[in-house]
Amino acid sequence: MQEVSKVVAIGPESTGKSTLCKSLASHFNAAWCPEYAREYLLAHGTNYIFEDLLTIAKGQLALEKEYASKAIALWEANGKKTLKPLLFVDTDMYVMKVWCEYVFGKCHQFILERIVESSCDLYLLCNTDLPWVRDELREYPDLQSREELYNIYKDILINQSVTWVDVKGGYEERFQTAMASVQTMII
Repeated sequence: MQEVSKVVAIGPESTGKSTLCKSLASHFNAAWCPEYAREYLLAHGTNYIFEDLLTIAKGQLALEKEYASKAIALWEANGKKTLKPLLFVDTDMYVMKVWCEYVFGKCHQFILERIVESSCDLYLLCNTDLPWVRDELREYPDLQSREELYNIYKDILINQSVTWVDVKGGYEERFQTAMASVQTMII
């Protein structure tokens, strides 16, 4: 199977990850993979347990595989204008690790193993400077929790080898920062 260039948006809830992935995918005429957790929690409710996070992690990986195929098809249909197909991903196993540890104080071994095996070309760390927007799934409206989570993600990214960018400001500023970073990656 053709390898894809994977760009992952991570960060606390309500920091514009989905919006950013959609915008970048549209701009680059590429695919974007949504967050499986949203679909799962809408179907099963928000009273999740530790085992549900393993199910969500496996669902996210399956969804990412599905969207990687879509990224390849788009790339081929558009004349292979980049070195590799582009896939923007609205979460990854680091998000699952943080979620497990933040809520339950432990992480599934499966998730840790997938982190070791995973590949990513660029991380977009979404900062907490956007206003929090309520929806039926969000758990942390307070800025203190969101900033604590942001710092956990930042610490993870500092201590791994993949290039990452702190994405902050309004939606347009975030898009411009991310777009420039992706453009640098694909040239």
